[in-house]
Amino acid sequence: MIGYVTIGTNDIDRAAEFYDALLQEIGASRMMESEKFVAWAVAPDQPALSVTKPFDGKAASVGNGVMVALAVDNREKVDALHQKAIDLGGSDEGEPGPRGDSGFYAAYFRDLDGNKLNAFCMG
Repeated sequence: MIGYVTIGTNDIDRAAEFYDALLQEIGASRMMESEKFVAWAVAPDQPALSVTKPFDGKAASVGNGVMVALAVDNREKVDALHQKAIDLGGSDEGEPGPRGDSGFYAAYFRDLDGNKLNAFCMG
């Protein structure tokens, strides 16, 4: 259902460098870009994540309660993605681990602009 998610940045080059390295961990690469916008996906027909400078020209800010969830296929990738985000200068928002009894395994972190993301798998 979701085609892509866009999050704001005030430094497109810094954000692109962070996401190039982070999303490489799950096989995603740049699929589109301009001087104000970069998007990554694992395949052209799969959902994408993008960063952009806001269209209105105002400073980007973090949305309270907004989070982007990155689906991966196993716990090791959740752990690796979380660690990579921290290694790249992101901040921890919740160590990798099971959440509840549903088989949901997740880790939470913030990027260099303060946007909240998680990596998760089921089962």
